[in-house]
Amino acid sequence: MKVAISSLISRDDSLIGKIKKILDDENIDSEIIKRSDKMTTSNVDMVITAGGDRAILDYSHYAKEFSVPVLGVYESDSTGFLGQIDVSDLRKSIGRIKRGDYEIDNVCRLSVNVDGKEVEPVLNDISLFPRKSATLMEYILKINGNDLWHDNSDGVIISTPIGSTAYCMSAGGPMVLQKSQVFVIVPVNSMDNTRRPLIVPNTDRLEIEDILCRYLCEVVLDGGKRVAVRKNIVCEKHEFPAKFVRLIKDSPMDIIAKKVKLAEELLDMPPSAKLILKTLEYEGELSQKDLSKRTMLPERTIRLSLSHLIQRGYVRKKTSLRDARQKTYELNPKVLI
Repeated sequence: MKVAISSLISRDDSLIGKIKKILDDENIDSEIIKRSDKMTTSNVDMVITAGGDRAILDYSHYAKEFSVPVLGVYESDSTGFLGQIDVSDLRKSIGRIKRGDYEIDNVCRLSVNVDGKEVEPVLNDISLFPRKSATLMEYILKINGNDLWHDNSDGVIISTPIGSTAYCMSAGGPMVLQKSQVFVIVPVNSMDNTRRPLIVPNTDRLEIEDILCRYLCEVVLDGGKRVAVRKNIVCEKHEFPAKFVRLIKDSPMDIIAKKVKLAEELLDMPPSAKLILKTLEYEGELSQKDLSKRTMLPERTIRLSLSHLIQRGYVRKKTSLRDARQKTYELNPKVLI
């Protein structure tokens, strides 16, 4: 058996080292692949992503064909939504991995074309917004070439079932079971109150055209990469689904129950704190200065929100590995966003 360890975005070399050592000790042939490497997973049986959900999302973008199943390994006390096992449990799971004693989930992805150019596949969602916040944009939504609506809103989100409990849900969209063969479309703060979240078959071709705004608009892929949009976006079911190794069997209802519980806990949280949580979820470990740049919140608001989040156990403070004088902040791995 041969395993590739993906370190595409991992900021924690120690986690990669721990995974590599465990595999070596168990006599499993392994190699570490980096973004600069030529994709070599065609000759391996499994890919292990080092890190949380962000690492899995990034790998999903990188692996267009997704021919090899992926196991998410992290360092925390919680399984998360995409990651499967803590590195401390990896050694005792090796026997099952060697025997092939696991299930493989095929998860639908979105194929995205922006202004006639194909971009990275998307696992959770795409969101279209003006680059400058609190600015209305105008667009036409088409399904299979037919005009569905003409809207003025803050933006629009197109989500897969697995992404329906992420940003889509925060914007008022429905929670959809993972195996549902659908996409979800959610207009964000539309000026027309008849615009409601829409569920369509994932065999449909979705187009956002005639995009008009005072400022440049951007499509955000899985809350990470941003791509400028000038004319149109086309979304379809990707020909290659993501393949995830399942050693722990969470039912779809278990995952939704976790989301509902967290949503209830966050109801009384200030908007600035929620924004910081989402930023840390998507971007990973950041300093106060980095958070200020990404959220455009005043430094005093950043400090107060971080203090609130640390006291509540949602965020933890660390000493920067690059500069011991600087503090950085990251999402507490026990928290599921």
